[in-house]
Amino acid sequence: MSTTADLEKDPFYLRYYTGHQGMHGHEFLEFEYSHGRIRYANNSNYRNDSLIRKEMFVGPAVVEELKRIVRESEITKEDDVAWPKKNVVGKQELEVRIDKEHISFETAKIGSLADVNESSDAEGLRVFYYLVQDLKCFIFSLITLHFKIKPIQQ
Repeated sequence: MSTTADLEKDPFYLRYYTGHQGMHGHEFLEFEYSHGRIRYANNSNYRNDSLIRKEMFVGPAVVEELKRIVRESEITKEDDVAWPKKNVVGKQELEVRIDKEHISFETAKIGSLADVNESSDAEGLRVFYYLVQDLKCFIFSLITLHFKIKPIQQ
């Protein structure tokens, strides 16, 4: 297990973005991990919502779990050449630097698993789809734990 100081030297990097330009302006969700820091941004102009930004530092155990999720997905074996291209509905981007690999994907927004199954590379896009779902659940859980739980006053 690495130490907190080792996180500064660790080249592991992860960034996910999904968004579109619409009648409410640029709406997006983005999170990024680098050197022990997770940054999160969510911009929804619907009903005059404002930009939400969160930043937190995490320990080695959290980083190891992020790496495990990415490695077990085997996303680094995929190629986005046959995935749906970004369009007016929006796009998704995923960039990962892990071990000795660096990958970057761009595809259209995926509304449901039916969209995945209709793709010409359904198997590869399914890997992407499930990895993104796992990452979003993990990041949202961290944000909830970090920012919404109030310590008990004694």
